[in-house]
Formats: sequence, structure tokens, C-alpha cells
Amino acid sequence: MAAILASCLWSQSPAAAAVAEKLGVRITITSECKLAAASELYFGSHGVLDTNVEKTGQINVQCTTGTPYNVGLDAGIGAGATVAARKMTGTKTGTIDYNLYRDANHNDVWGTTIGKDTLSATGDGATQSINVYGLVLPQVTPAPGDYTDTVAITVNY
Repeated sequence: MAAILASCLWSQSPAAAAVAEKLGVRITITSECKLAAASELYFGSHGVLDTNVEKTGQINVQCTTGTPYNVGLDAGIGAGATVAARKMTGTKTGTIDYNLYRDANHNDVWGTTIGKDTLSATGDGATQSINVYGLVLPQVTPAPGDYTDTVAITVNY
């Protein structure tokens, strides 16, 4: 009898059934670059343009880690502008010559030809801020007013 009582005390209810499997989790990262908003390159207010006017702006690029890329800047929309001689156009007649450079010493004009006048870098996964160095040289000063240009930024990767 003691054996029957002991077996009743130690009996277990039937175990719930269990099955095991593995869940695969995956993502594929492709090479990609994104161009964030660039800051306006504002040279400020000036009277006679008899000295150099320098200003630094920034372009923000985010590329996947290890992705090589090139940043190019076109000639802008100023009438008669080239990469070597960009032009801001005013609300009245006249233009202001200026240029954009990849270096603070204003030696390397920024253009659109990969391997020649673009800026090359490699993505690190984070947003990278790239300086744009602007320069207005002394020149015949046009009529007072606002002078603007729009330069297209291209990121090739």
C-alpha cells in the first residue's frame, strides 16, 4: 500500500509537448549614399569688391561603410558660367564672378570630372561634413542688389 501511495504522490501530470525550430533573421545592406541638406554659402554684405571675400560652407554626405564616393559641383546656373569661372547673377544687370574650391588655399577648383576635380572619400556609415571653400576675387563692382547662383551637387558611388 505504501508503494501505491508513494506512486500517487510522485506522479506528474503529462508534460506539454514542445517543438524547437530556429528563426533566421537577415538584412542585406547595399552600397548607398545620401546627400543631406547643404548649407548656403553666403558671402555676406559688401560695398566695393576690392579685396578677396572668402566663405566656407558644408555639404553633408552619408554613405554605407566602405563605399567609395565622389562629390561633384557643376558650373551653376549663372549666364556664361563654367566650372573655372562661376557667376552670381543679380536682380539688376551684372554678375559677380566667384569660385568654389576643395581646399582652403583655393588651389583645387571643384568641378564634375571624376578623377580630376571632384572630391573623393569613403563612407563610414555616419554623416560626413565636407567643406566647400568659396572665393570672390576683387573685381568691378556691379550695381547694389542681391546676387545668387544655384550649383548642383552630385554624389557618384
